[in-house]
Amino acid sequence: MTKAVRVHKLGGPEVLTYEDVELGDPGPGEVRIRQHAIGLNFIDCYFRTGLYKAPGLPFILGNEGAGEIVAVGPGVTNFHPGDRVAYYLNLGAYAAERNAPADRLVKLPDHITYEQAAVLMLKGLTVWYLLHKTFKVEPGHRVLIHAAAGGVGSLAVQWAKALGATVIGTAGSQEKADLALANGCDHVILYKTEDVAERVKQISRGELCDVVYDGVGKDTFQGSLKSLRPRGLFVSFGNASGPVPPFNILDLTAHGSLFATRPKLADHIATRADLIEGADALFAAILSGTLHIPINRAYALKDATKAHSDLEARLTTGSSILKP
Repeated sequence: MTKAVRVHKLGGPEVLTYEDVELGDPGPGEVRIRQHAIGLNFIDCYFRTGLYKAPGLPFILGNEGAGEIVAVGPGVTNFHPGDRVAYYLNLGAYAAERNAPADRLVKLPDHITYEQAAVLMLKGLTVWYLLHKTFKVEPGHRVLIHAAAGGVGSLAVQWAKALGATVIGTAGSQEKADLALANGCDHVILYKTEDVAERVKQISRGELCDVVYDGVGKDTFQGSLKSLRPRGLFVSFGNASGPVPPFNILDLTAHGSLFATRPKLADHIATRADLIEGADALFAAILSGTLHIPINRAYALKDATKAHSDLEARLTTGSSILKP
């Protein structure tokens, strides 16, 4: 038996249930991980509400975590008990212990903590593919990053700035704007009181942005399109305010022959080679000091309901974790 947070019915944070669950021996190609830290993400809320579909009910939430291997199943030769590992997997992370396929794990460098690793495998790898694969950010580019003080946003700001871009962020309060500036934003727009597209136009002297990274969705979609230069790229990678509504594809023409994409992490780390490429780049960025991991809140796993409530109420900044 192990402790886990499960969803028995879809709904608000109150549906999360902290309970005992059966955990068998690791199967062929699997290892058992005693978890030290678990990442908290908006995608967890999407699964909890049913916006993203889980295979069935009940299910254990969570997509990223880090811990120590305590047992290996048949056929596993490249991992051993005592190895420090981290992962991104579809569901199952909200647990004190779990079994996981060995080929989807990465070993942690000595100087990266479990807490750091637990927020890197979804948020960090997301930033890696957004800035290096979806749109290759280079010196001279101007980028707009929504929710610049959030978990993904805070990492994206740091990395984009290190790549030589001019970084414009959005934030919902002056406190969050100050955090975004401290992380490297050149300009921060308070989206609740300022017109984002108009401020981008002012900041850029009419040249607008090469790319917009939008993890907010419904509330920011139109402003994102208006913030792009002709032939710029709109990157929608999240739905914190709800999904982007259906739109007329001619809107892209109206704003200057724009490009639009809706990527996801799983497609960028589908092979082990891709996973290792991303993890190596991410760990190197941390060890070199390019990225700092702002873990601003830690909740006990049993308090996942409170964690989800805070996340949806926009009370968190940087990254948050759950501790078994």
